[in-house]
Amino acid sequence: EQEKIVGNTFIVDIKLHLDLSLASETDNLFDTISYADVFDLVRSEMQISSDLLEHVAGRILRKIKSGFSSIDQVEICIAKENPPLGAEIESASVTLIG
Repeated sequence: EQEKIVGNTFIVDIKLHLDLSLASETDNLFDTISYADVFDLVRSEMQISSDLLEHVAGRILRKIKSGFSSIDQVEICIAKENPPLGAEIESASVTLIG
């Protein structure tokens, strides 16, 4: 409940698995994934209030997979900095792969 009032800082790390062989030869943006588009999707999802990191990660993973058909697999890690656990902890995180 405290975090819903004061907020927190999150770090989102995403690994996209896809065939980039054509882009590596052509140097053409149309042969790859726009990181800006992925960033916009992640930023939008991170602005939605959620109780669980797992839920946010799952939403982002599903949106990326449905929005970018060339992506074979997504690995997403969301870390919450300084979680309110009554101890000095740098971060708590969840990782989903799908």
